[in-house]
Amino acid sequence: MNIQQLRQLHPYLWTLPKTAIEKRAEVLLYGNQLLLESMDDKVLEQIANVAALPGLAGAAMTMPDAHWGYGFPIGGVAAFDAEQGGIVSAGGVGFDISCGIRFLRSNLNLHDAVPLLNRLADRLFAAIPAGVGEEGHIRLNPDQLDRVLLGGAQWAVKQGYGNAEDLGYIEENGCVNGAIPEYVSDLAKKRQHGEMGTLGSGNHYLEVQLVERIYDQAAAQAFGLHEGQLVISIHCGSRGLGHQIGTDYLVMLAKAASRLGIRLPDRELACAPIKSPEGRQYLGAMNAAINCALANRQILTHLTRETFAEIFPQAALETLFDISHNTCKLESHQIDGKTRNLYVHRKGATRAFAPGHAKLPLRYRDAGQPVIIGGSMGTGSYVLAGSITNRAFASCSHGAGRAMSRNQALKRWDGRRLIQELLQQGILIRTRSMRGAAEEAPGAYKDVDQVAAITEQAGLARRVAFLRPKVCIKG
Repeated sequence: MNIQQLRQLHPYLWTLPKTAIEKRAEVLLYGNQLLLESMDDKVLEQIANVAALPGLAGAAMTMPDAHWGYGFPIGGVAAFDAEQGGIVSAGGVGFDISCGIRFLRSNLNLHDAVPLLNRLADRLFAAIPAGVGEEGHIRLNPDQLDRVLLGGAQWAVKQGYGNAEDLGYIEENGCVNGAIPEYVSDLAKKRQHGEMGTLGSGNHYLEVQLVERIYDQAAAQAFGLHEGQLVISIHCGSRGLGHQIGTDYLVMLAKAASRLGIRLPDRELACAPIKSPEGRQYLGAMNAAINCALANRQILTHLTRETFAEIFPQAALETLFDISHNTCKLESHQIDGKTRNLYVHRKGATRAFAPGHAKLPLRYRDAGQPVIIGGSMGTGSYVLAGSITNRAFASCSHGAGRAMSRNQALKRWDGRRLIQELLQQGILIRTRSMRGAAEEAPGAYKDVDQVAAITEQAGLARRVAFLRPKVCIKG
């Protein structure tokens, strides 16, 4: 990105000045010069287009890990007011609706696990269905799937996957309101028939990690983290169902925009007023997909616990938190001193409620909401906590963010050689696709250490712990 187009507001916040003829809201970009220069120019074009959509409240924003996406940039945040003609956009949520991370803490330390890590990696790889189109052992008919779409992780717990204690540490207690299965197409439901309890492919993973460094002792204590501890991140979403909903509604919302005379700066920003029939239908289907993803991660948590128990009978895995980073949520936020109810689109961005927020579990109320910035295999990840500054509609980075396309990565790395190099670093990779491994090479992503540091310095969230990968299961 050519940052000569930008004006710096403070060391970690920039804006794109408007021309005399532009009719759009403010654009804000969080990051330092190095991160912004590493972004492609399409990010700036896309977020400026978002700022031109009707009913935008405040500014259209990008997080420090932003990169080009479909419609909205990945790492884009924008909020819309339904009472002032605000819209909902499928491009502002993404195809992988409710992609997110379930984070588990364990009572195991690295020295307990080292002799058995290879065995653990093999058993996890056998137990966790992963890969393109990979299906699991759960088969649901349409009526059963509708109950998943209404019940989320609460449905999964009732079916014996995990326990009720998990639910208090999942966003919305494991089930969002407003899901309407009737607004999900038969094709979307058909695609999900055998995909509950599966990891998927691409950047999805299950990773066993080592808590290597603590930054904030008080928050780490609240989160139950300490150096030398093993933890687990499960990164996945709503699988084929969510992707099909995105595909279906891009067409419907584009037709709605045309019918209602909404000028789209980019056809990928297909949208409809929140209060329109099409807007309400998309929100009903999207909420159903969120519940699908929450149930999916709950089932994967159960499978992970079963596998750990085989290798480590003494293991106890507790849900630390589960949060999505591809959603549109109705939340209350202050703008110019007034509280407004806003539909906050976060695409490749994570909610990060500040300390004291009423929706946080009591255990974390003083520390702030747990947030995970996931790295690519081999680079490490971060646990953060929501910042008291509460910037960007309480949002922050969700990962390192790609620095190059998958095709570019394939030209640079060989999957088998990469896995051997990571093995020499003490990181065990299990994958069904050497091509997928090359596409997800650590070097294909931005520097996660820098993204986490700038996220903290920009006042979006503060670092709590650094996690070093030990085992990574990929599709």
